[in-house]
Amino acid sequence: MTNTLAPASADFIRSLPKAELHLHIEGSLEPEQMFAFARRNRVDLPFRTVEEVRAAYAFTNLQDFLDIYYQGAQVLRTEEDFHDLAMAYFRRLAADGGVHAEIFFDPQTHTDRGIPFQVVADGLLAGMAAAERELGVTSRLILCYLRHLDEESAFATLAAAEPYLDRIAGVGLDSSEVGNPPSKFARVFQASRERGLKLVAHAGEEGPPDYVWQALDILGVDRLDHGNRALEDADLTRRLVDQGTTLTVCPLSNLKLCVVPSLKAHPLRRMLDLGLKATINADDPAYFGGYLLDNYVRVAGALGLDRAQLVQLARNSITGSFLDTAAQGPHLARLRQIGAGSGLTETAGFQFGVSPIL
Repeated sequence: MTNTLAPASADFIRSLPKAELHLHIEGSLEPEQMFAFARRNRVDLPFRTVEEVRAAYAFTNLQDFLDIYYQGAQVLRTEEDFHDLAMAYFRRLAADGGVHAEIFFDPQTHTDRGIPFQVVADGLLAGMAAAERELGVTSRLILCYLRHLDEESAFATLAAAEPYLDRIAGVGLDSSEVGNPPSKFARVFQASRERGLKLVAHAGEEGPPDYVWQALDILGVDRLDHGNRALEDADLTRRLVDQGTTLTVCPLSNLKLCVVPSLKAHPLRRMLDLGLKATINADDPAYFGGYLLDNYVRVAGALGLDRAQLVQLARNSITGSFLDTAAQGPHLARLRQIGAGSGLTETAGFQFGVSPIL
């Protein structure tokens, strides 16, 4: 990448039409919302103030985060809660220049505490519809299986989802990665594929490169969530490049969970240099200190990403989404327009074709 045009400003990044492909909707629960929903639903919290909640967000690994994440989810009880949670996120996404999101939800987190699947799904779908109607932001819903639970629980969740499969785009795999390899869920992913669902999975965040191989070869994923540790295996990296597999990378999440020691050490720029189809996402923004624009701005500053690279990242997010070609078209046209207006040419390092920058 040899383009040396001026660094991008936050306003330039905001102007780029972007899709968010790695967002846990329960992870957008801000402390203020947590208290509001707790009051509304008469739920006792172990925190007295918003400041106490934020002080608890000092994580050293994924499990530290998950412990408080599941605790926070206890305040979500009604369709109204899930609708309001979704709309709050979509308003932030629209303000960041986001045009589309493919959001994860964890039904087992809720059904295991007695909240019916339909309460969760109906609330989120209502919020998604309102976001498209009021904000012009489109979205898709991805059901995640919790990998620290057994596969039978995942099958029960798939059965509960049957009436909604025409409104669910795909399934994913999240929660505690280490010790819960993708192979543990081979049968339920096959069953999900047979029902016409897209497949994604978290792999290579804290788990080894072997988990990425399993996600590809055993689960047959269409998209890889995180994937950082794939870079430890040259053959695996080459395969991901050759297949054009989209990686949903989450810089501030990686920093907050100590996956990287600093943003300057983040592998995102190396991913682009290698030709990987990387994207930028917020993961669990309420817990990790930043939404989509924050992730772009902070990692761009830390790694010295230029406008060509940022346009490419935005483009990867659109082409890596589950939107069809017709729906992608206007966003890609806008990116071409922005690229041309910024003086980005193929010789400057920006490619208007389908391939990532190599």
